[in-house]
Amino acid sequence: MKTQHLTHWITDIVYTLSGILISAFALKSFLVPNHFLDGGVTGISLLLHEIYHVDSAYLIVLINIPFVIMGAYQMNRTFAIKTMLSIVCLGACMLLIPFPQITSDKLLVAVFGGVFLGVGVGLAMRGGGVLDGSEILALYTGRYLSLSISEIIFVFNIVLFLIAAIHMGLVIALYSILTYYAASRTISFVIEGLEEYTGVTIISGQSDIIKQVLVMDLGRGITVYKGERGFLKDSFDVSHPVDIIYTVVTRMEVRRLRNKIHEIDEKAFVFTSSIKEAAGGVLKRRAGSH
Repeated sequence: MKTQHLTHWITDIVYTLSGILISAFALKSFLVPNHFLDGGVTGISLLLHEIYHVDSAYLIVLINIPFVIMGAYQMNRTFAIKTMLSIVCLGACMLLIPFPQITSDKLLVAVFGGVFLGVGVGLAMRGGGVLDGSEILALYTGRYLSLSISEIIFVFNIVLFLIAAIHMGLVIALYSILTYYAASRTISFVIEGLEEYTGVTIISGQSDIIKQVLVMDLGRGITVYKGERGFLKDSFDVSHPVDIIYTVVTRMEVRRLRNKIHEIDEKAFVFTSSIKEAAGGVLKRRAGSH
């Protein structure tokens, strides 16, 4: 157990440090020299840098401090300490490492600056750290507002980009929105990966055959719930016991699974749900993993 814990700890450090370096590269080589913004607290820092000409590295650290304190109360102190260390390291990398400016082409800056920033933030999140405090703010304010975390972040960024349009011009604000979109999509890709998992629920009168095909032919693990089906309008009092089958597959396997089920029972009721993260059980290893 100690060896496993050490391995997880080292993996988290590697993810976090890699994320910090890539984020600093994105900011210093793409966004900052071209006067572009991102969303969230990073976007506020870059905006204040453009208005008051204070080094963005200092601003990123200082502006995130209140959000880290919120995180200590909302999550736990370990999370807050890890987040603060990550943000301080990001600021230090921006100050100390002489990253070169890669391009001044606005479209390339918006797309690739966002992609690299998304990779960096996503890797840091996989390591258990956060490089932007806006999600902590959303979690905190969500307790007092009837809005979801994503809705609060969306409103937060709308206000930010409106202010950017006033102070820096509409064109820069629009390119910055593109940067934010590229970063947010890349973060999702890095965290969820190519093999985002999908939960599949199957209700069928041929459940015994379907169970055998899922386990023996497709090599999937299954969970079976005991239920009843029937309850039609014209025969509400008539019902039959049924095994409700649940399994988890990658999204690339969903169509093959559906086809197999419909070969057995065309009337089978099948529905899916997205799963952000899955581990353990009888999940197939990702391609290339050992």
